[in-house]
Amino acid sequence: MKEPQDSSFAVQRRSGQIRSTRYWKLSAAGGPGVDPALYPQSEGDRQAIAEAAALLREGSTVAFPTETVYGLGADARSTAAVEAVFAAKGRPSDNPLIVHIARRSDLDRLVTEVHPSAAALIGAFWPGPLTVVLPVRPGVLSPLVTAGLDTVGVRMPDHPLALALIRAADCPVAAPSANRSGRPSPTLAAHVLEDLAGYIGGVLDGGAAGVGLESTVVQVQPDGTAVVLRPGGITAEQLAAVLGPGAVAAAPAAAEAPAAASARSPGAAQAAGDSSPAPRAPGMKYTHYAPRGALGVVRGASARRVAEAAAGLLQAAQRAGEITGLLLFEEHQALYPAGAAACVVSLGSLASPEEGARSLYAALRRFDEAGATYILAEACPDTGLGAAIMNRLMKAAGGTVIDAG
Repeated sequence: MKEPQDSSFAVQRRSGQIRSTRYWKLSAAGGPGVDPALYPQSEGDRQAIAEAAALLREGSTVAFPTETVYGLGADARSTAAVEAVFAAKGRPSDNPLIVHIARRSDLDRLVTEVHPSAAALIGAFWPGPLTVVLPVRPGVLSPLVTAGLDTVGVRMPDHPLALALIRAADCPVAAPSANRSGRPSPTLAAHVLEDLAGYIGGVLDGGAAGVGLESTVVQVQPDGTAVVLRPGGITAEQLAAVLGPGAVAAAPAAAEAPAAASARSPGAAQAAGDSSPAPRAPGMKYTHYAPRGALGVVRGASARRVAEAAAGLLQAAQRAGEITGLLLFEEHQALYPAGAAACVVSLGSLASPEEGARSLYAALRRFDEAGATYILAEACPDTGLGAAIMNRLMKAAGGTVIDAG
């Protein structure tokens, strides 16, 4: 594994505080819909969860699967434990963390009130990929979790292993994605080890994550409307089905406005906003999910125009000595010439956005494995789950868009 370049990683490596990362491969990972009360059934799995929970109680960090992506967990009450998360990830300290709980009753210990609209969303989508931002109860969580704000994002994951771990640890678990900050989020334990082996206490391997994209983050306003701070596994349409038409809105996008791209340097233009105040939810402020190569998102009036523009730019980049990558949808493969890029990855069919969501982060990591330095990705419709896919692509590209006309 390459040594991470971020200075905070070097400090932790030299400190010797984490000499090795424990690894547990569970025999029955389970998945959404498995009864948590019946999980785990094997003595080996119970022992692994007990050992991982003990690490959390001792103030260490443990990566574990959820139905979205793998999270890097720490006791949310302990500032020292939360500091270890920020150090391992190289994460900016003004980026708040989501707190994971295993029982609905745990929420009342963390927050001062739950608006009726928020309660309706919790009732409809917990356990599941929905984070609700609520007013935090003073003194119960480390201030690092909330980035000094008066709110906290809370969710209950829909994964029996995650729920079993949180119950066994008997503490609220702060858990951002288990990757180096800015890198594609991990959907496999192997991705966690690639980024964080040697920097965290342990990894529970429960197989592949199901949704593949992080949770939707919402904050309910005093009038009962819900603002989507980060799109994710629960779509705006699903939220509106609970709260009613017109009751769901996206967060203001001023800090997320896409930058105009240079045709020859798709990673050169960055989204504005890194000097803005602390965000209310993860994923709102900084570039995230990025492969190591420069990435640009290509959009246009038709799939053919997108393919023609992308193919031309990739060909020029190849002549300039770049190692090229192309991220496309299955329906459009025939629009590109053979060998359009050194590494071509499909997100599956546009008709099945769930497939694209599950495979997006692994696809971005594929480009790293291929050594790609110049990568173009097709845009997709910004509706339903496509809104979350586009959100992650735009963050990975630093807001860089290439308009094919």
